[in-house]
Amino acid sequence: MTAPRDIRALICYFKILILTWQLTRKNWTLPDIFHYVVQRHPEKPCFLFQDEIWTFKEVEDFSLRVSAVLKAKGVKNGNIVGLFVNNCPQLPALWLGNARLGGITPLINTNQRGNALIHSINVAKCDILIFSDQYQAAVQEIASQLDPSIKLFKFTHRPLNCSQSSAKGGGDEIGDFTTMLETTPPAPWSLADAQGFHGKLLYIYTSGTTGLPKAAVISNSRFVFMASAIHHMRLNSSDTIYCPLPLYHTAGGVISVGQALIFGCTVALKPKFSASQYFPDCAKFKATVAHYIGEMCRYVLATPPSAADTEHSVRVIFGNGLRPQIWNEFVKRFNIKYVLEFYGATEGNANIANTDGTPGAIGFVSRILPSIYPIAIIKVDQETGEPIRDSRGLCQLANPEEPGVFIGKISPNNPTREYLGYVDKSASEKKIVRDVFKYGNSAFISGDILVADEFGYLYFRDRTGDTFRWRGENVSTTEVEAAISRAADHRDAVVYGVLVPNTEGRAGMCGIVDADGTLQLERLARDLERDLPAYARPVFIRVMTSVDMTGTFKMKKVDLQKEGFDPSLMKGDKLYYLDLKQGCYLPLGSEEYEKICNGLLRL
Repeated sequence: MTAPRDIRALICYFKILILTWQLTRKNWTLPDIFHYVVQRHPEKPCFLFQDEIWTFKEVEDFSLRVSAVLKAKGVKNGNIVGLFVNNCPQLPALWLGNARLGGITPLINTNQRGNALIHSINVAKCDILIFSDQYQAAVQEIASQLDPSIKLFKFTHRPLNCSQSSAKGGGDEIGDFTTMLETTPPAPWSLADAQGFHGKLLYIYTSGTTGLPKAAVISNSRFVFMASAIHHMRLNSSDTIYCPLPLYHTAGGVISVGQALIFGCTVALKPKFSASQYFPDCAKFKATVAHYIGEMCRYVLATPPSAADTEHSVRVIFGNGLRPQIWNEFVKRFNIKYVLEFYGATEGNANIANTDGTPGAIGFVSRILPSIYPIAIIKVDQETGEPIRDSRGLCQLANPEEPGVFIGKISPNNPTREYLGYVDKSASEKKIVRDVFKYGNSAFISGDILVADEFGYLYFRDRTGDTFRWRGENVSTTEVEAAISRAADHRDAVVYGVLVPNTEGRAGMCGIVDADGTLQLERLARDLERDLPAYARPVFIRVMTSVDMTGTFKMKKVDLQKEGFDPSLMKGDKLYYLDLKQGCYLPLGSEEYEKICNGLLRL
């Protein structure tokens, strides 16, 4: 039953290995690979952006100008040039130009401000920071707290062939990078002066759902592996790919952009995701493939039905985060032929994909060829994330339907198995588990709780640490969030456990967005009673007007968890608790809070 799936995946895997073997022999970097693609079709559209069309040759010419300007500024092999730049065709060209000189480019999340922004610049040890003009105020606000040796340059996005005099850099020793590009001839093309195929290319930051972002290392080989894994499943070089994702993250900046740089696809970029414009944009750009991430599909599904739902040419959607609860509804409404749901951590080496469209699955572990692609699910303590070892001190494989954590065997210099981790070596070490199935070996441990069925299909269950115990049972935040969102008309909902004085475990709490005041708590309580066991139903409800999101459309819960169910910390949000006798949610004020803390009000 699983042989066709496994053989298809095996063929794809061998194609990736052949490509990486060829590029290892040539020792090419991304600028070299891209030059080869440009030579094949220089006038083909590479990036579409609003009403702009950038050909492959125009993107390379722009990157050569970048190389010339950065070289004049003293950039050489190993220097760090940070980009704090919004979505535009020039963004990949900027880091290509830096990579040609052997420079490494941190792609900084454009939503960051203040201490988080300072942290991202410092942890990467930036020598230069190039930022979009719209973020000038954010940079100037922190400039005095940065190392004085960091050179700051402002970049202004302009459509192709639209040269005009720029305003000055903006004071405080900020240079105008756009003017420098317009007045500097392109550098002559040559093979990149870099560390080769296995050398560092980018730093991409984790999404920051659990604190300050960490900078993950992306090598040229890792970039190729991630992009080619998706390409060889259902894509081809004639595809036009719609990408409304931020280019500072792996999904948009590596996997989508990589389809153009490595395989010659056309990629349509979007300044910012819009649920209502998702499929109309696909029709506008004649996209045959569309990318999604996180909660995007739920937002698109929540838009009113229209003719645009099927007036497009999209045959494949790919990404991660399409929830099982809406999978079939989404595919049917928007007439999607193939779904490629994949799973992988930016900093990790454990990547898998759902190659046959099994609803809800994020990938699979082969039951007949388990050693070909060395990944596994091991037993762990779901609260601490620590592996549960046997009497010999080795890890244990999880049984079918038993939750466990996903791992990938580490093999240096194999781009499908190497682990580069973070810039911060101590943070990297925390993601390694040793003495896995034999003494001396090691693996990347993802921190994600997955479940495999008897056929090897893998389903996301939770993050370790996100699962909490209440009334002696493990509660999965992901499952509860899905049930609440479904019952509340696809509203944003974030679930977490909060400590209650003198009570064992953590009580479930849900922050739910109700911007227009139409949430019906009576109906919600009734639906959750039907859909969830008693221990999994949220004890507390926090009704909010909005919730903070990461750049990859994941909801932040750290601050909400810290604020708990204390009414004095609600910032105007409404708070409710579940009354067990009445089976409904009642308002929670300071009086009820005191009673709960003193054990006078039973939960």
